[in-house]
Amino acid sequence: MEEFFNQFVAEERVVTLVRLSYLIGIAVILHFVVRLWLIKLLNKLYKHTNLHWYRLLVDHKVPHRSLFLLPLIVFQIGLDWVPYLPEDLLSLAVRVINALMILVVARTLDAILEALHAAYHEFATDVSRPIRSYIQLGKVIIYLFMTILIIAQIADRSPWYFLSGLGALTAIFLLVFRDTLLSLVASVQLTGNNLIKTGDWIEMQQFNADGPVIDVALNNVRVQNFDRTVTVIPTHKFLEHSFRNFRAMQESGGRRIKRSLYIDISTIRFLYMDEIERFKKSRYLRMYIDQKMDELEAYHHQHGENEVRSPLDTRWLTNIGTFRAYIYEYLKSHPKVNHEMMTLVRQHQPTPEGLPLEVYAFANDTRWVQYEEIQADIFDHIFAVAPEFELRLYQKPSGEDLKLGLMKKEL
Repeated sequence: MEEFFNQFVAEERVVTLVRLSYLIGIAVILHFVVRLWLIKLLNKLYKHTNLHWYRLLVDHKVPHRSLFLLPLIVFQIGLDWVPYLPEDLLSLAVRVINALMILVVARTLDAILEALHAAYHEFATDVSRPIRSYIQLGKVIIYLFMTILIIAQIADRSPWYFLSGLGALTAIFLLVFRDTLLSLVASVQLTGNNLIKTGDWIEMQQFNADGPVIDVALNNVRVQNFDRTVTVIPTHKFLEHSFRNFRAMQESGGRRIKRSLYIDISTIRFLYMDEIERFKKSRYLRMYIDQKMDELEAYHHQHGENEVRSPLDTRWLTNIGTFRAYIYEYLKSHPKVNHEMMTLVRQHQPTPEGLPLEVYAFANDTRWVQYEEIQADIFDHIFAVAPEFELRLYQKPSGEDLKLGLMKKEL
């Protein structure tokens, strides 16, 4: 009886090992069929189809990852075909297979989210509003819950057992993942309130960032500076520090020109009649001088100053006032100035460098290179025309100026 019993047990083990070997072989063969045949078939179909959704799924390997479920499902079903497996071993095998299936599902959902992100950039009408932070948030949630499910499967516990224990670990998570959580909140606020979009030109002096935004992610925002370097800024820093976004300026169609030139106060004087007649020939000053002369004549007649000869007791045109009017009319007729926005030429408080005369206008081209060209052309003309009004622009004396001064003194 003992010999018969041992022979019977040996036969059971042989049957178990043989069938288990068959099952493992079938699963391995099916795995290689998926890798070497089905995936190649999908790639061939990719080259001969124009379906955008299919191309997006294949580009991000959604079917490639999901097909690895097939050998796992076959292996799990085939375990019922293997007899005499110990209960503990069978339970462990089922739990490990379930954990692997959960991992494959997590990776498939990851690929689907990437495909959705690509579809958004391909089909959305406004792709400048980033959704990468939401995609990354979805990935974090997926992998968090899938990790809990995998641990629960391997430990043979209910997922609620581990979820209930997360409350005690909240403080540790807040400490370890502080920056990530802050960046998560900041990313949602930045994208939800439309504060930053891809392509926006921003300036953040605290991090030496000055250039267009090239990526808005969950943890950081990447800015490409004007010198082609890239500054990576933690997303939550945008809620802690101020930054300047030039998007509103670009959308308005006008970029501000705000620059002062300094007039030597000693060159400011009244105009002579021959100068007034000469300036009247300019189309920019003709109307201004006619209106001003009529105004002055009415003022003098009202106050009985027609016989007064002292310049101290009269009003008259000055070269600085006429120059200011000329600049204003020149800007109003300039084809590269946005005439729907404010145009202003004003004086500031005199300084040791002279009288600041500020030009305030808006170029109608917000692109950087074109804007600088417009601004330079305007001030080239202003600098060149200032001597026509007998006005001298201030600049600090150089060594050459001191040398010429000494030479004149010796002479």
